[in-house]
Amino acid sequence: MRLMRIGEPGHERPVLVCPEGRHYDLSGITEDIDGAFLTALADNPHLVPAEPVLPETDITGLRIGAPVARPSALLCIGQNYAAHAAESGAEPPEQPILFYKSPNTVVGPYDDVLIPRGSKKTDWEVELAVVIGRRASYLDSPADAAAHIAGYAVSNDVSERAFQLEESGGQWSKGKSCATFNPLGPVLVTADEVGDPQQLRLRSFVNGEPRQDSSTADMIFSVAHLVHHLSQYLVLEPGDIINTGTPQGVALSGRFPYLGPDDVMEVEISGLGRQRSVCRPA
Repeated sequence: MRLMRIGEPGHERPVLVCPEGRHYDLSGITEDIDGAFLTALADNPHLVPAEPVLPETDITGLRIGAPVARPSALLCIGQNYAAHAAESGAEPPEQPILFYKSPNTVVGPYDDVLIPRGSKKTDWEVELAVVIGRRASYLDSPADAAAHIAGYAVSNDVSERAFQLEESGGQWSKGKSCATFNPLGPVLVTADEVGDPQQLRLRSFVNGEPRQDSSTADMIFSVAHLVHHLSQYLVLEPGDIINTGTPQGVALSGRFPYLGPDDVMEVEISGLGRQRSVCRPA
């Protein structure tokens, strides 16, 4: 199942996306794609009826919002690809590195990204986003993680490296929580349709030029490991998002220039879709 949210910020409505390109209104099933809906869907996989039963809707010319309403938490894993850790000048971590982004960084997959005032080192990061569908606390093993995952989406963990590393005071969130710094979507693809989340290709482009090209198979800590691990330290709530880390090929490597106004970021993950964000000055 592929789900999206259509409409202006704060007024999005839920939509079911079908393979042939048709779209169906889910407003009669749920007001939004949020934690309550994802919990209900986890408890009843047949909550969303077959497409012909739903009213078809035309989304032509309409804004596509983030596929999940504002999460209660946006949890991020740092340096989860060995090559990215190396280009950052760090050894691969022995345990998952956790940091948070403000949930209000989440914007639509085609919304503008704002270069913060005073920024000289704004960077892109294509990532696999895990969307939690059932409350997870003290899971017994990684094998239990799948029952708590609603699905997956494309995420861009935009970062300001000077804020993150030079002006941080020891934490990363200053460089991660600027407005618009987490385009998400275009769709939430349910876990049953994605299959193995460790076999997905991730790519990013800036102004049409390739930057990152890797696979989730190269993650140091798998999706199942991360969900289990995090559940030992905090409670994952339905609708929460986990950004699972980015592969090598970011500007922090020194191989590419940082982002500036009018630059265009495009990020994609196989089977999950593609984003396009234009950078504008804040």
